[in-house]
Amino acid sequence: MSEKKREEEQAFVNPIDKDKVAENPGLLPYAHTAGGAVIRPEDKGRIRGNAMTAMYDQTDRQMEQLRRQMETLVSQAKSLQDRMSVSEMIYAADIPFQPVIHHIYHLYLRKSDGKNLLSMVAPHEWGRKNPYDFIATVRLLGDHTWEVLHPKQ
Repeated sequence: MSEKKREEEQAFVNPIDKDKVAENPGLLPYAHTAGGAVIRPEDKGRIRGNAMTAMYDQTDRQMEQLRRQMETLVSQAKSLQDRMSVSEMIYAADIPFQPVIHHIYHLYLRKSDGKNLLSMVAPHEWGRKNPYDFIATVRLLGDHTWEVLHPKQ
């Protein structure tokens, strides 16, 4: 019987053409059966375009954030520079007392000799005859710089 089986196997002829059958159908770049998933090649230009759009959007957001941070730093540097300039002007002025941190003082220009003077007397406290020209109301900060509270208007 085994001979008969061998003869039947040898006699069997596959009706499908060998040129139309793939050895590894799972590796084909297209569906190999009618019910197989449709496999389309990727549109690399569209993928690249979407990636570039996302990249530009993200970098624009980060650049805007950096620009805002830079503006804040520039504003802080300008404020510090202004405090330094006012501080230099005050320390070059006549100061007839020891200033106390966080107290408010008034900077004047002496009319007689054109020199600056730091005073505890506010502009409205001088009465009718004010011997000085008001420059600014200032406060001594903890770092010994001066903050301008009310500049001359």
